[in-house]
Amino acid sequence: MPFYHSLGKIPPKRHTQFRQPDGSLYKEELVSSLGFSGIYSNLYHIHPPTRIQQVGDRTPFGSPIAEPLELKQTHLNTSRVKQTGKDFLEGRQELLKNQDVCMSLCVLPAGKMDYIYKNAQADEILFLHDGNATLDSQFGRLEVRKGDYVVIPRTTMYRLEWSEPLRILIIESYSPIETVSRYRNQLGQLLEHAPYCERDIRPPTEPLVDEEKGSHRVRIKKWDHLHDYFYEHSPFDVVGWDGFLYPYALSIYDFEPITGRVHQPPPVHQTFQANQFVICSFVPRLFDYHPLAIPTPYNHSNIDSDEVLYYVEGNFMSRKGIDRGSFTLHPGGLPHGPHPGTVEKSIGAKETKEYAVMLDTFRPLLPTQAAATYLDKNYPMSWTE
Repeated sequence: MPFYHSLGKIPPKRHTQFRQPDGSLYKEELVSSLGFSGIYSNLYHIHPPTRIQQVGDRTPFGSPIAEPLELKQTHLNTSRVKQTGKDFLEGRQELLKNQDVCMSLCVLPAGKMDYIYKNAQADEILFLHDGNATLDSQFGRLEVRKGDYVVIPRTTMYRLEWSEPLRILIIESYSPIETVSRYRNQLGQLLEHAPYCERDIRPPTEPLVDEEKGSHRVRIKKWDHLHDYFYEHSPFDVVGWDGFLYPYALSIYDFEPITGRVHQPPPVHQTFQANQFVICSFVPRLFDYHPLAIPTPYNHSNIDSDEVLYYVEGNFMSRKGIDRGSFTLHPGGLPHGPHPGTVEKSIGAKETKEYAVMLDTFRPLLPTQAAATYLDKNYPMSWTE
């Protein structure tokens, strides 16, 4: 969970009269998770957030699971993808998914959204692999940059603008995305041994207070469809808010690695948690310092989890033929490990300069029909070369 934050103008006490310069009331909105039991924020609007002009059409959104299902080690060679679309929603390609999480790739030229987007069925993480952007929401403005995990709670209304090409890994979670519980004390503060701290978490920095009237299109994702709503005023008409629920950024470059005398397992790289999956960050680090240490990962049989690696940057010592921007999926039920020749080659190495994002799920993660375009058919046999 992030920390308490406030921005803009708020009354001294919640649920009390808070008046505009003309004497009318600001319209309070509680945005809460887990009913009234999770984290929440209180927002103060110029106009009622319920006032709409029109409910538009709905359209299906997403890619179905590929058939037939095949139990194979999987490499999605998305490294050479230059563009998946011209628009932020059109450009999202769902590649791997289950009932808990969905991973998508979005590669776009310079541009901006001419609508506002709200995911009403999932929390989101936008991992900015390439490019910088401005994220505007009802919580204000957040400047995001290459290497950022941008955590966006569900129902956040947001709009992106970017002046250079973007490459984004998108992770949608059907449960709340949280910081790692074992790195927090009983009050929620990140502990001294955590690989990141509150100073690394960047909330929105300025309110927008957009008073513009006129038709404003909001595209809402719900039930795997996009629903168009049209508001008679800007949804970014918030003069102030406070609470624990808001979008924030955490850079992979601010993640501090945990190392040891022998090879450390992936949980030391954990960055976020959600129901039935975790997200980890592999970053440059010193290798193990036992005199007989083997830096490459050992062979591993997943009994109850599937493992995805998204390759961000650097030389991936345990893999051959995998470039930046590609995915590997190692499903539970099959052992996986370093490619032939990489173990001996790694002995004596002092450090790695690699960056990668890992997602481990505790229910099977399945390729979509869109993923079939990028399937490397030779990968399952790459351990025999």
